[in-house]
Amino acid sequence: MSRVGKKPIPIPSGVEVKVSGPRVSVKGSKGTLERTFSDRVSITQENGELVVSRHDDERQSRALHGLSRALLNNMVVGVSEGFRSELTIVGVGYRAIQRGQDLELQLGFSHPVSFAAPQGVTFEVPEPTKVIITGFDKEVVGQVAADIRKLRPPEPYKGKGIRYSNEQVRRKAGKAGKR
Repeated sequence: MSRVGKKPIPIPSGVEVKVSGPRVSVKGSKGTLERTFSDRVSITQENGELVVSRHDDERQSRALHGLSRALLNNMVVGVSEGFRSELTIVGVGYRAIQRGQDLELQLGFSHPVSFAAPQGVTFEVPEPTKVIITGFDKEVVGQVAADIRKLRPPEPYKGKGIRYSNEQVRRKAGKAGKR
């Protein structure tokens, strides 16, 4: 039995869950999320908790059991609390500016890079070298953070670029380290 899959998901107050076969809709204070799950797992709502169970012990069913539970938990947590990802910008002259809902980045190119916020995602720039991405869909928040990081990934010699706030960049010695 999957250790992740067999844990029930508590439904916090203020969150409304509708289960209709493989389709699950979760509505909360932050927004609404919908997802269709595989027919190899069944989702039931029992006394304030969501329970994910699988029909058989085939390899794919076992894999989908834990995955479905994790995705469902992310939906419940997202509409009630939300998710956030922090990016740090390192480099001389590298900075971020918030223009309305969009983000404008100076990353050492000859032009500023503009990044539009997708629906359900908000940017916050507390200081020019820090960007906070918040939203209620964990997949979208993570993908937006990865797309922004991809504009200028951290390089290994000076460490310049955009990195996650908890990311450790491995530095190389460069030419001086050859001797």
